[in-house]
Amino acid sequence: MTGGEVTRRDAPAPDDERVLEDERVLEDEQAPGDEPAPGEAQDPEKEPAPGEERDPPEPGGLRALADLLRPRVSPGQLVGGLLCLVLGFAVAAQVRSTERDTTFATARQDELVGILADLGQRSERLRGDLRDLEETKARLERDAEGGTALEEARERATTYGLLAGTLPAEGPGIELRIDDPGRGVRALNLLDALEELRDAGAEVIQVGDVRAGVDTHFLDDRDGVRADGRLLTAPYRFLAIGDPHTMTTALNIPGGLVRTLEGAGARVLITRRAKVAVGAVRSP
Repeated sequence: MTGGEVTRRDAPAPDDERVLEDERVLEDEQAPGDEPAPGEAQDPEKEPAPGEERDPPEPGGLRALADLLRPRVSPGQLVGGLLCLVLGFAVAAQVRSTERDTTFATARQDELVGILADLGQRSERLRGDLRDLEETKARLERDAEGGTALEEARERATTYGLLAGTLPAEGPGIELRIDDPGRGVRALNLLDALEELRDAGAEVIQVGDVRAGVDTHFLDDRDGVRADGRLLTAPYRFLAIGDPHTMTTALNIPGGLVRTLEGAGARVLITRRAKVAVGAVRSP
């Protein structure tokens, strides 16, 4: 065997070179720490139990793509989005306002004249409505004042009529009855009775069938006593409208009307009534 033949035999053939390269690639792909050490338990997630199917591994490229597509919103991005939304609304509102403002700027002269005429008519109608309302208010005020004045006039007329004796009256009061069996009662006694009742607050007084007035007078007569020219006979009867308690107290004071009449031989009876009707009236 020659030296040249030895050299050719030691050199690897082309097929052997490819086998060696494949073995080196396999050694590089397998890391030294991938295999478990002797006696170390294998991960149950990596090694399925007998009979279970192994889940196909998720490709690394799809996981990376999913991570990229997953939305990540930061607080700064959220605030920026809200600001953009508000700015958009503001711009839209400004555009609408500008469009309204430019309506009159772009209108023709005849259109502006028509708009001004319409505004003038509306203003005139409003002025007319305002005048009508003011007139209505004034009329209502006059009616209210007139009604109030009329009511006051009626009240004054009623008061004057009661004082003058031209109107009948009704209300709480008393009945004063004077019996005169000894015919000792004189005109002066009846006048005192009238004055005492007035001083005690009597508003309306009737003596017999005579309505007492400011000028009522009494005169002695052989048959009795005359009041305003009309003959009164015993028992003498007074009807007085006013406070019953006040009038009764005033007539019964010591040395007052009751004591004076009793001293003249008369008998006096005072009856309080919740309702006293005075029907006699004086001629106007």
